[in-house]
Amino acid sequence: MTLRPHGTFRAHPSFVPSTQGNLVLRRHLRWMALAGATLATGGLRAATETPTNARILRHKELAPGLVRVPQTLLAMAHSEEGQKELGISADIEPAFDECLRKACASWMRWRNLPLTEQREAIARAETAVVGEVRRRIGGAAVARLRQLELQAQGARALLRPEVADFLDLSADQNAKLQTLFENSDQALSQIGSLGAAGRARFAAALSRFRQAERMASDRWLTAEQQSRWREALGVARETTAFQRVYPMAPELVDSGVWLDDRSVRLSELRGKVVLLHFYAFQCHNCHANFAIYNRWHQALRDKGIIVVGVQTPETEAERDTGKVLAAARKAGFGFPVLVDTKSANWEAWGTTMWPTVYVIDRRGYVRDWWMGELNWKGATGDRSIEQLAERLLTA
Repeated sequence: MTLRPHGTFRAHPSFVPSTQGNLVLRRHLRWMALAGATLATGGLRAATETPTNARILRHKELAPGLVRVPQTLLAMAHSEEGQKELGISADIEPAFDECLRKACASWMRWRNLPLTEQREAIARAETAVVGEVRRRIGGAAVARLRQLELQAQGARALLRPEVADFLDLSADQNAKLQTLFENSDQALSQIGSLGAAGRARFAAALSRFRQAERMASDRWLTAEQQSRWREALGVARETTAFQRVYPMAPELVDSGVWLDDRSVRLSELRGKVVLLHFYAFQCHNCHANFAIYNRWHQALRDKGIIVVGVQTPETEAERDTGKVLAAARKAGFGFPVLVDTKSANWEAWGTTMWPTVYVIDRRGYVRDWWMGELNWKGATGDRSIEQLAERLLTA
């Protein structure tokens, strides 16, 4: 399976929840609710030494080692809602998009790195994006981006040293927060470790855990700290509803071999919605999707939705360009197909499963992806992708 941004997973639609995973989840959510109710009244140090308006939260780069704090800045910068908050106007959109493309060029590959390396790479990209925002728009935009970053991090932003200092959190509060988040992570880890059944419910569990964390931590802050924190976060936005949180799509690495010489560049498809799929012609699961790709091409191209295939070899026969092109013609592919002879695109996209379909919006941002057969055991992945693609035509 592929790890998704902010700690969630894309699960195969055939996965079902497990009793054990749900039991772990229910027990921990109940523990957090009780903790919030009982600990809110005890032993918290009031932060009354300095008036609220005399304190300034001086934002710092999120240290990669703070693994319990999600890295959310890039998602806020990628999102349409976030860019609106920053004041990204239509005239600078293309230049800003290009900046994000360069800063996050390897984002798709970072998904598969060990956690430490992943966080270090993302931290470097965050620094680059902040610098670009400051250069193009100014310090006020950077400050707003930081506010959105903290809002998206939820209660876990309280673990950031500059936030703890700003709020004057006591050792007792810090200890309670650390225990809360540690228990959350342990429970989530148990659910995720259950395999398919656990991962199928991971995203929903994560959302409930974060909400419970916020409720508990709110009770543990004094009224003065809560007021100060609200001021620091600025105008509240429902960041969990932000839709465009993934990066600009990596440009295709042209091997020079295309089906019927119909080559394309993603940058030239700006204004179109692109359904980019990776496949291998001897892959049984890939064959199950072929009719869907053809249907998409026939039914959606006149609407502005373009299908592009990338054949990446798994077997020796699939490294034979002649056999690859013959198989594509036999399958009736009328859309562009790039023969990824050296797996350069497979690596650039961080793809780990045949088949995988990516949805790219009209500005070139990755919006979602589906791994595996689109109609596996009654799944309706094809329809989900079609609905998303059609929505993106008017977005």
